[in-house]
Amino acid sequence: MGVAKCWKFPASNNQIHADFDSRSPGKVFLLLNKIRDVLQCVAMTIQLAVLCDAATDYNGKLNILGTFDTIFAQQFPAAHPQCSVALRVAFTKMEEGNHTLKINFVDEDGQSIMPSVDIPVEVVLPGDATFISRNFVLNIQQLKFETAGLYAIEVAVDGQHEFSIPLAVKEMPKEGASQSGIQS
Repeated sequence: MGVAKCWKFPASNNQIHADFDSRSPGKVFLLLNKIRDVLQCVAMTIQLAVLCDAATDYNGKLNILGTFDTIFAQQFPAAHPQCSVALRVAFTKMEEGNHTLKINFVDEDGQSIMPSVDIPVEVVLPGDATFISRNFVLNIQQLKFETAGLYAIEVAVDGQHEFSIPLAVKEMPKEGASQSGIQS
């Protein structure tokens, strides 16, 4: 007895349709080959996505200083003096063309805490390449937090949400309490 299956790969429009029958190993082998073929050309791979103290792109090398996921503040509203969002993304042949990378810093209610940033991206692979990696650095000055809570950096490509970088903003513990993270 066969069971109809459909796999859709979120980073692409590729779909695999198959009737799976556990009594037919040949069909399973063909299905696995189809999956392998699709995965080899799946679009865009997020290689790195971090919030850090500073980042630069120097001749295609992404330099990162001091990644973190928590900020402590003595009082609210609070302003963090300087931070950077560092991204490294690999694109495949099927991603060639013009795209828009959108970065949005949001609070736990999904409300923007700063204007979103749209970055135009032109993907062109040399003839012999199967992928190309690109670095993106967004430097942020005086990032304001009205309250303690959970925040996130939301990243979308061509309007489709791809991933989030979480950030916890906490009130500074009273003296003598243990803490980790950085202070604003």
